[in-house]
Amino acid sequence: MSGQSITAEPPTAGAPPEREAGAWRRHAVTLGFLAPAAFFLGLWVIYPAARTVVRSFFDDAGAQFDGFVWFDNYTRLFSDDTTVTAIKNNAIWVGVVPALVTAIGLIFAVMTERVSWSVAFKTVVFMPMAISLFAAGVIWRAAMYQQEPDRGAVNAVIAGVKDAIDPAGVLSQAQPSSEAIEGSPEGGLTLTEAIGPGDTALLGLTGIRGEEVPADSVQAVVPEPLDGGITGVVWRDFSPGGGTPGEVEQEEVGLPGVTVELRDAGGGAVDSTTTEADGTFAFEEVESGEYRVAIGPDTFAAGFDGVAWLGPELITLSMIVAYIWIWAGFSMVVIAAGLAAISREVLEAARTDGATEWQVFRRITVPLLAPVLTVVFITMLINVLKVFDIVLSVAPGSVQDDGTVIALEMWRESFTAARNYGFGSAIAVFLFVLVIPILLLNIRRFRRET
Repeated sequence: MSGQSITAEPPTAGAPPEREAGAWRRHAVTLGFLAPAAFFLGLWVIYPAARTVVRSFFDDAGAQFDGFVWFDNYTRLFSDDTTVTAIKNNAIWVGVVPALVTAIGLIFAVMTERVSWSVAFKTVVFMPMAISLFAAGVIWRAAMYQQEPDRGAVNAVIAGVKDAIDPAGVLSQAQPSSEAIEGSPEGGLTLTEAIGPGDTALLGLTGIRGEEVPADSVQAVVPEPLDGGITGVVWRDFSPGGGTPGEVEQEEVGLPGVTVELRDAGGGAVDSTTTEADGTFAFEEVESGEYRVAIGPDTFAAGFDGVAWLGPELITLSMIVAYIWIWAGFSMVVIAAGLAAISREVLEAARTDGATEWQVFRRITVPLLAPVLTVVFITMLINVLKVFDIVLSVAPGSVQDDGTVIALEMWRESFTAARNYGFGSAIAVFLFVLVIPILLLNIRRFRRET
């Protein structure tokens, strides 16, 4: 045995057949699972995208590829007034909405950590996410943004605050019923004849609409003279059967709530009061002299007509507010989940070292939440670039050109009566190019985290 040499056989080239067969089976299974997804991805995403890019180099004459126009559709993007407005509006959306949604979500998430009713609050704030953006837009347009305060909730709140600070007058307009009164509602209606203590002033008005007569008004009466004072009556000098101007007659009602001013001979204010339900008023303990009685301009102060939230000047702001209302709940829930993962020991250690709550929030909570805040911010960037349905549902047709965005312009050019397929395709490609940097930023963030 010791004199014999043992020669080893050279290894066989390639893997064993059993191993190759197993590898092929594994690849076949993988391809079997990926094939349907790849097929539909190519059919519904890659092919339409490629066809859109090609179509953008042709003219608008129908859906066929007729009339190669090179880059004319792309140069039109920056020369068409409506499209330029859409680009400007999208810039406003990108500059405002992502930051506000992220900030509001952060504030809500931090605040709800310290209250016992946080679940109910989160449910209410997140609830708008349960409905579609189009339906939410209809709610804001039909119930919130109507200009009439009795129909639009936003203007109703503003009207309530304004009336508490600066009440509207009981009348919007009126005219003197006789030559005994001069002036205008804007400056006040003044009795031409000077009066003194013990006299009675008759201030008849006409030109008052029936629906403006206060509901608590009753039959007007002429008050008795007041010793050492001045009395009077303000009434609607109109009766169905006619009558004598300047005289209080049956079926003529007093005007309650009217501001009556007592002025001296030089026109300076001495005193003021308001009329009763029968239109009567009185100034007691008036010094001797000549006075003028006037209906003050406050009586005719215009009421709040409402802000035109759906007008051309405010339509973009109105849509942004509605959009933030919808997405604030999403931001709050995501940030709250990230906040729950922060170690409480770190926060308590900072407080133990003497840090204030603001310092803990600014120097510890926000830096630790940076990855989550980035996710919310980038998600909102992508969403606002392709915002569409909220604009279509909130903006009336008369102001859509003022509040339009890129995605809406793509739809209007391609799928409405215009049928400008070439230009619409160019807008779609332009929008895709705008989204690409954000997608690359997102991919880079994913790789950095993994």
